[in-house]
Amino acid sequence: MLRVDVVTIFPRMVEAPLADGIVQRARDKGLLDVRVHDLRDFSEDKHRSVDDAPFGGGPGMVMKVEPFQRAIAHVLPGGAGPADVVALLSPRGRTFDQDTAQRYARLSRLVLLCGRYEGIDERVAETVATEELSLGDFVLTGGEVAALAVIEATMRLLPGALGDEGSAEADSFADGLLDYPHYTRPAQAGGRSVPEVLLSGDHGRIRRWRRKESLRATRARRPELLRRAPLSELDRALLAEIENEEKVLA
Repeated sequence: MLRVDVVTIFPRMVEAPLADGIVQRARDKGLLDVRVHDLRDFSEDKHRSVDDAPFGGGPGMVMKVEPFQRAIAHVLPGGAGPADVVALLSPRGRTFDQDTAQRYARLSRLVLLCGRYEGIDERVAETVATEELSLGDFVLTGGEVAALAVIEATMRLLPGALGDEGSAEADSFADGLLDYPHYTRPAQAGGRSVPEVLLSGDHGRIRRWRRKESLRATRARRPELLRRAPLSELDRALLAEIENEEKVLA
């Protein structure tokens, strides 16, 4: 079982989305244990304050280090072990990706620290977190939405979490590429038809078409992924076909 602890000043923002769907089913199966902690419970003044003005001046407020330190002492009284990660959700962090989700799915404990306000005291990163994590090059109001994304992406990789064990393996990024297009009934809708190959019943042709379309989508939309994907000889042949097709259409 993977246990995830989320430290936030807005517990309800995290609790509600986790109480439904696949995440809740994983919790019901005993595959995932999620606990949400209110950072204000770890303050020590009557106002339950967790922020203060920045040293050196400047706009906004900065989240204090002591409440985070007390929260981690409560959640991980013995400190983070080799199978534990304490991730500070921060714009400065390493970008979260499928490889990170796979690594997190093998952990025993994952603690997600959600920031707010203008920033977080640097000593949280230095003394509390084991790593910093970002969803990408954009700014959110706080770390709660990012924490939910990390939990869902990680939870899907836990054995037994999905109804179809092949679903996670077929996802976008599972093999470093974007997913192929999907279709369902009806075969014609809005003047567009499902590709004939998918109706052929020829599973070999279907596998080849899906791989080719996965490569086509990745080449067009995320070419940087191709540069680091483990491509087979068939993949390279399919890419050559795609390039030749584009030259004909040009």
